Amino acid sequence: MKKDLHPSNYRPVVFADSNDNTTILTRSTAQTEEIITLDGVEYPLVKVHISSSSHPFFTGQEKLVDIEGRVDKFKARREAAAKARAERVAKVVKPKTKKAKSEAKKLGAKTAKPAAAE
Repeated sequence: MKKDLHPSNYRPVVFADSNDNTTILTRSTAQTEEIITLDGVEYPLVKVHISSSSHPFFTGQEKLVDIEGRVDKFKARREAAAKARAERVAKVVKPKTKKAKSEAKKLGAKTAKPAAAE
């Protein structure tokens, strides 16, 4: 077994969920500058956007939790990409003239199909 493989600086840390203002006291090696007083004792504080107390999988409630607007940013990027794609397709697709169609038919008629291999 390798020596000093696991960290040795485990200490009590409070994780605070910003969605429902719950706190979880557990042991961790997470580094933080903030401190919170819980039951008269000071602990390091780590703020999280979502935890088991607010995650839909654990609560059984379907709700959209979007703190930083990621869903809106994704939808905006998707709409912009669709618009750009439609503009590119509109530029590339040109109306075919009768002359171009007749030339394509002539080329197709002149080209012989390869014989099937026996």
